[in-house]
Amino acid sequence: MRELLRDARVRSSERAFVVEGPRAVAAALDRDARFEAVYLGPRADVAFPELTARLAASGAPVSSLRDGVLERVGTTRTPQPILAVAPMPVVSRDVLARDGLVLVGVALSDPGNVGTILRSAEAAGAAAILLGPGSVDAYNPKVVRSSAGAIFGIPVVDAVSEGWSAVEALDALGELGRQRLGAAARTGTPYPEVDFRRPTAIVLGNEAHGLGDDITAHLEGHVTIPMGGPAESLNVAMAASVLCFESARQRS
Repeated sequence: MRELLRDARVRSSERAFVVEGPRAVAAALDRDARFEAVYLGPRADVAFPELTARLAASGAPVSSLRDGVLERVGTTRTPQPILAVAPMPVVSRDVLARDGLVLVGVALSDPGNVGTILRSAEAAGAAAILLGPGSVDAYNPKVVRSSAGAIFGIPVVDAVSEGWSAVEALDALGELGRQRLGAAARTGTPYPEVDFRRPTAIVLGNEAHGLGDDITAHLEGHVTIPMGGPAESLNVAMAASVLCFESARQRS
């Protein structure tokens, strides 16, 4: 459990990851997730009787832990009373051809941002998320927690697993007929003027450095969110949320 929580290489080799906390576990069950194992801290069945009943009914093996074990295993400051091990979903690159918006993350390093992007993309009905090389692991415990269950609700394609560089991933999206637009703070087409009814991929750059010239050379253009006042830019997750829901609005 500790290795799964702390080492992306172990998660990759075991094809499994950990869901921490009753809210995250309940959100996973709401999306018909299945668990390989469930671990309950002392008195968790008393504090969360409905959830522990759902877990028992799910058929997953449930084990009770002694006092002090969760403090040595979990990654949160306050130990979570319920932990579950879930198998990684098998996601084919074919999901990139599905109807709807695709979000592409280029070296997105902040797990909270990636989790929020997952959450907004699922809520807006996006088709998939493609994480390029240098991005945080989608099954990092902080990503899983901040996704609020969306990690089970929207397909995530890992470019490295597909053998793609960031540029090769963009080329693959172009071959599928998607217009590829980079999110930019100031330059580009204001987002209400972009035709999101076309098959589209929005490319989100690194939180600190944005999109490099090699990426920009493989884009059809840029999209921007007009801002008032002296603000220089929006947080990448907030910008992704605005663009996801504009796509949903146009496509509805």
